[in-house]
Amino acid sequence: MKQADEPLRIEQLQGLDKADLLVLVVAMQAQLKEMAAEIQRLKDQLAKDSHNSGKPPSSDGLKKRRTTSLRERGKRANGGQVGHKGQTLKLAEIADRVMRHEVEQCSHCGINLNTVTALRIEKRQVVEVPRVRLEVTEHQAVIKCCPNCGKQVKAQFPEGVSQAVQYGTGLQAQMVYLNNYQLLPLQRTCEILGEVYGQRPSQAAVIAANERVATAVEASVEHIQQHLKSSALIHCDETGTRVQGQLKWLHVVSTPSLTLYGVHNKRSQVAMRTMDILPDFQGWVVHDAFVSYWQFETCQHALCNAHHLRELRFLSEHYQQDWAEQLAQLLLKMKHFQDTAHPLSEHERQRYEQDYDRLLEHGLTANPALPATGKRGRPKHTPAQNLLARFRTYKDAILAFWRDPTIPFDNNQAERDLRMMKLQQKISGCFRTRSGADCFCLIRSYLSTARKQGLNILDALSAALHAAPFLPT
Repeated sequence: MKQADEPLRIEQLQGLDKADLLVLVVAMQAQLKEMAAEIQRLKDQLAKDSHNSGKPPSSDGLKKRRTTSLRERGKRANGGQVGHKGQTLKLAEIADRVMRHEVEQCSHCGINLNTVTALRIEKRQVVEVPRVRLEVTEHQAVIKCCPNCGKQVKAQFPEGVSQAVQYGTGLQAQMVYLNNYQLLPLQRTCEILGEVYGQRPSQAAVIAANERVATAVEASVEHIQQHLKSSALIHCDETGTRVQGQLKWLHVVSTPSLTLYGVHNKRSQVAMRTMDILPDFQGWVVHDAFVSYWQFETCQHALCNAHHLRELRFLSEHYQQDWAEQLAQLLLKMKHFQDTAHPLSEHERQRYEQDYDRLLEHGLTANPALPATGKRGRPKHTPAQNLLARFRTYKDAILAFWRDPTIPFDNNQAERDLRMMKLQQKISGCFRTRSGADCFCLIRSYLSTARKQGLNILDALSAALHAAPFLPT
């Protein structure tokens, strides 16, 4: 580390002429300015957390704060709402086993009641899981000797029965379900199956089941990709993931009924082109303004305003920028009108956009451009200036939800689809192999889409293991 220059003593300063003192003061002012900017940058870095920036909640550490939702407080009371369809355990019409409890003696006077006829019966049922055991099916292929030619002829085993002893498709489906859908690590997947069934599979057996399903669902995932290409609107996002101890990027493209995952070495448009959705996409793409998305010009762009609300909150709380709070409230009010389908005239809609422009001008006035330093490279900007520039440059993408009611206010769809993938990383730490990561993405694309389309996950896995995976609609 470079040693700081020794400060000049008073007698040394007294020996300087006026010109030298002026040079020294100017240099000190420049140094103070740089130090103030660096201090502010570090203070901003410390002040940012999940409630006022794009940082995930897991990065908050021990400084957890009381959660404050960006949504407006609802008018309805907490709990079940009127008309909500509840889920209640009901009496079965026919019980598997009936245990009759007789009254043998009167609890009041002590008389014997064995010969007295019952007035009525009160029923109570207990729903229980029966003891589970594995069922072993033995296939015997008969071998005969042909009396005509004298050669031996053996019957064919059913398709898929290829080993002396193997796990059936039902148990393999549960292996894949626990490991890929419930995100249990390999060891815990084997452990729970051993506890439940008394037969603990090896980790290699679980991996083999995963690979079998991944191969079987490739055609289904191709259908998902084609349906996404023809969708009117898609959500895109990406997040870091660890593969073989290295940082890779997990990309997602999704809709309310479709999900496609892919792992790539890059976060950039190179990875997005590998996903093969965006290059020729003609509809709307909702994203978080990552620069690579703007390289695709055949589609229309809409930005996630949940990110903007957090950034505006940061400016309001830590820079006391009143325009930021007002702009956040304006966006929330516009969202409320869209969510409730509140009828507004074209004049009223234009007035809201004029308020948007007015608040931007207010912000630009409060945050004038910094004077040129004469240094090479891009000039530095404050967080407020950066956000204001985005709000002005990408106004059409930010207000897309306001102008078209079919466009969502945020990118929560893609973020929800990524959330479970981040949970997998927290549980397992990383993917040990790249092929394992690719296998996981194929299976999760298939299962996430199956869940969105109302299918039973175990049934969807069994269908894949029988070489008949469902094809999304």
